[in-house]
Amino acid sequence: MASALAMLALGLGLSMPGFALDLVAFTGITGPLTSALAQISALGPSVKALVGFVGFVVALISLSALRNFGPVLFYVGLAIFGAVGLVIAGAIMGAVV
Repeated sequence: MASALAMLALGLGLSMPGFALDLVAFTGITGPLTSALAQISALGPSVKALVGFVGFVVALISLSALRNFGPVLFYVGLAIFGAVGLVIAGAIMGAVV
């Protein structure tokens, strides 16, 4: 069991840096999202913070509304939120994920 966990940790340690997204230079991101992220990155720091806060509030309301749709749709919505929301929130704040 310990060797399996060690192999898992080693495998993740080797593969994770290769999948990092640079949300400042937008390397690794393609498609129409790139132009939207470029426009957001041109905003000032206070506007970025305001957009991040409003986005968090909207996402929180959306996630609480998803709980009423049943367990399957809740987890599908959570996966979509995690995939899309993390990239956009990171780009707003200028992070490398």
